[in-house]
Amino acid sequence: MANEGSAEVRNWLSEHAWPLAGVVAGAPVDDLRPLGKALDGVQVVGLGEATHGTREFFQLKHRLFEYLVTELGFSVLAMEASESAAPAVDAYVRHGVGDAASVVSGLGFWTSRTEEVVALVEWMRSYNEGRPAAEQVGFAGIDPQRCSTSVDVVRAAHADADWLEEFDAKLGALRDASPGSAPDPERKVVRDAEKLLGFLQGEQASAEVLLHAEILVRAAELVARPRQHDDPAETVFAARDAFMAGAVGRLVGDDPAKRVAVWAHNGHLAASRETAELHPMGWHLRKRFGSEYYALALVFGSGFFRARRLWPGPWPGKLDGPVVSNEIERGGFNSLEGQLAAANAGDHLLDLRSAASAPTAVKRWLEEPHVFRSYGAFVSRWTYKMQFAPTHLTREYDGLAYVATSTPSRPLE
Repeated sequence: MANEGSAEVRNWLSEHAWPLAGVVAGAPVDDLRPLGKALDGVQVVGLGEATHGTREFFQLKHRLFEYLVTELGFSVLAMEASESAAPAVDAYVRHGVGDAASVVSGLGFWTSRTEEVVALVEWMRSYNEGRPAAEQVGFAGIDPQRCSTSVDVVRAAHADADWLEEFDAKLGALRDASPGSAPDPERKVVRDAEKLLGFLQGEQASAEVLLHAEILVRAAELVARPRQHDDPAETVFAARDAFMAGAVGRLVGDDPAKRVAVWAHNGHLAASRETAELHPMGWHLRKRFGSEYYALALVFGSGFFRARRLWPGPWPGKLDGPVVSNEIERGGFNSLEGQLAAANAGDHLLDLRSAASAPTAVKRWLEEPHVFRSYGAFVSRWTYKMQFAPTHLTREYDGLAYVATSTPSRPLE
């Protein structure tokens, strides 16, 4: 990119950024009002994260969700967490059943078992207290994996010893099975789960039991899908994102007034991906909701984040190493984060949809491929510091939130 174009891009980024007064919830919301205007007409907004272990991402998403609820009428938080265990969180935020730390811990992932997520759930409970059901906010999980609660609920629907023995033999392993752990082109476990669901429907089982039986069908599909396949659409990764998008769609239903916030990794929220056949959740949401879906990616400059650290190369054995803090220095100017920081060093938001009226050099820059930091639950020892992921900004995201410094999320005791 020419120097003149670079300066034009840097000026545009600087002029169109909305500085954030802070990331902690409870502050005045004047700095968030431009986001409110950008979300006019949006029914589903994705709140992303470049890592699963950054405290500031979680705090900012808490702050943004409070704003979405109190100022824009959003009523559901859908999290990349166990679809099976989430009803317990919803029961807590609506009715005070249990306690926040316990129900959050039950979501099944170390990534959400943090003080920051508990603080958000406690705020949801505080907001709901004393409000009629129609005015309350709800919590939902959208990930079919980690379905032990569903196994228990369906199992408890029958007391017959022979029935329970058959259930345990065919579907009991779903309790602890990981996605892609038992690839099966014949999909036997899926057919068994579908048969169970049909049986329970014929028995006119309760709505709760049927809900959990449907989750078991989706969980079985993930277990039976391969991690690698000649057709990327057949992999467990494609199925998982499609299932998560379907869960969001069911939350919205046919209600044009229903507004849902989705908490997930940037990679899931993207409306496109370099591998065209491997559609992320955001692709499905864009297909259904069009411009009424808004994907906000959260990125960071430097600091520390939590993740499981693994040896580079093929990963042997179980992926159950310790969760540790990992350090990242600032990316160079050529990285997306470096260019955002050069234009605006502080925490800020940027609406990419506003680029429709931007200068030609800016539009060209937005259409070019970029690289940015992207980490999941695992990072490779040593080499993670050199890891960048490709992105085409305006194809994948509608907005960016830049956090200058990342510190590790704080695990529950």
